[in-house]
Amino acid sequence: MSDKVSEETSIDSTKNQDVKVQATYLSAHELKLAASLLYQAYHDDPVFLDIFNSEKSDYEQRLRGAIREELNAFWQAKQPMVGLYLGETMVGVACINSPDETLESERFWHWRLKMLLNAGYFSTKQMMQKEQKVLAAVPLNTFHFLSFIAVHPLHQHHGFGHYLMAAVNTVLEEHPKSEGVAVYATSGKFKEFFKNEGYQTVQEVTVGNVCGAVMVHQRAS
Repeated sequence: MSDKVSEETSIDSTKNQDVKVQATYLSAHELKLAASLLYQAYHDDPVFLDIFNSEKSDYEQRLRGAIREELNAFWQAKQPMVGLYLGETMVGVACINSPDETLESERFWHWRLKMLLNAGYFSTKQMMQKEQKVLAAVPLNTFHFLSFIAVHPLHQHHGFGHYLMAAVNTVLEEHPKSEGVAVYATSGKFKEFFKNEGYQTVQEVTVGNVCGAVMVHQRAS
């Protein structure tokens, strides 16, 4: 697997003009930076607000811990994690589950134990139930699942999400046995974004108190 996923040049009309945009697979020393970016992007996500009970005073601490353990599980299971850079600045992250059982085995041992310590029993159980319900709704046998995709709040609305999706498509092309990519979208703007990227809604799934759409992008035949 090549370190470089894709490379483009920014055409943004701001001061970022002509600065190179590059997507690369994350290395170990970039995980903390990626975790910080994901925390900021997912702080107000409806699913996490519900699962981790945002009304409790330690919500932010438990959310940080959960994201950190998710990334550690991805890293240990050698799952694709893509960082999008504008010059030297990380502006986006995408984490994809490959169609194998490596990450699942990690979740039921190392991952689950550390999640219990960081997020608590109830939140850990809800996260696992959420994953099971969403994956069960995907009408494919062998597929990638887009667990996280985020653009830093300060760099949104500049087209970086489309660069990230191009990188996700590159990951898909590197795995010819995969039938496509699935994602769980919980808001109207995200549903519209993925629709514009060629994803189709296959089922509405309720997780806790949140209803979202399971969307699928199938590999071109």
